[in-house]
Amino acid sequence: MAENVTVARPYAEAVFRTAKETGTLDAWSGRLQRLAMIARDPEMAEVIGNPKLSAEQVAQLFISLAEDNDAVLGNFIRVLADNERLTLLPEIAALFEAQKAADAGVKEAVVQTAFPLADADLSALMPQLEAHFKTRLVPTVVVDAGLIGGVRVAVGDQVLDASVRGKLEAMATALKN
Repeated sequence: MAENVTVARPYAEAVFRTAKETGTLDAWSGRLQRLAMIARDPEMAEVIGNPKLSAEQVAQLFISLAEDNDAVLGNFIRVLADNERLTLLPEIAALFEAQKAADAGVKEAVVQTAFPLADADLSALMPQLEAHFKTRLVPTVVVDAGLIGGVRVAVGDQVLDASVRGKLEAMATALKN
């Protein structure tokens, strides 16, 4: 997996630069999501790996399934096909989205809670977290009963631990010292 991401990164960066220069970030986001979905299909995996088909034939199939007549997209698909990189489309799409979010100043926040969080509670929590981390956040909620109560939020390498378990661990450390 890490190797795939390493190989996919230059393609994602090239697409991002092109999309940003032409003001088509959202269009490319949709295109890459569609291509990633096509590449994940088990039948397409067989087509991609079929030695009887040329790279151009596989590329033409992808272009037709993409339902987009953009010449740059067609060239991108051909480059991937020629270099046998079509299977990397899911990683390319994910890296593109991460770069797009970073460019917009948006970061992903992993919000761990002891119990499922209602949408209204999450909506109330997000402005406080955005103020704390000083950035716009896109939350991903994960339920972890081991927290006992409260929340633990991770944004990149920063962690805000306002959980009962975190407070108990801090008290235990303080008592030991």
